[in-house]
Amino acid sequence: MTDTSPARPAPTPTYRLWQKATRLPLGSRLFSAAVSLKAPYFRTALPHVVELRPGRCVVRGPGWWGNRNHIGTFHVIAACNLAEMAMGMLAEATVPATHRWIPVGMNVRYPAMSTGGMTVTAEWAEVPDFSAFTSGRDVEVPLRFVDDAGVEPVVGSITIRVSPKKKR
Repeated sequence: MTDTSPARPAPTPTYRLWQKATRLPLGSRLFSAAVSLKAPYFRTALPHVVELRPGRCVVRGPGWWGNRNHIGTFHVIAACNLAEMAMGMLAEATVPATHRWIPVGMNVRYPAMSTGGMTVTAEWAEVPDFSAFTSGRDVEVPLRFVDDAGVEPVVGSITIRVSPKKKR
């Protein structure tokens, strides 16, 4: 019997690093710190990547005072920082080396107040077929924000533009 499914792309360098790091004690914390060094604006939300695989990333932010606003709820911009990290790690773990990606928009609403920390999940129900992308294409990355009480205080998505890398 022959396998007729499309060839699965090789794991990306970021996903391979995640796999290696998470074999170590505190490996997910080390990985999260490394990402925050590479993209320092994430540091302010104290993000912790708790799950990463092609098509899915889960990032957690603690309910510390630095993530709170003047009324004591999780600050929406801190939540957006977590969301951008989740989206970025999803893209880094999923988009093949033949392509590049860049965020081009974020859409968020704040329908409820939050308590405690925040967990943001970026996930594609179905991973796009990047081999079909012969020019730039916008792809939406759905986000799910859940606080410690199980409330979804933020609703949103980030759009990334994915295009083939230019040949040099």
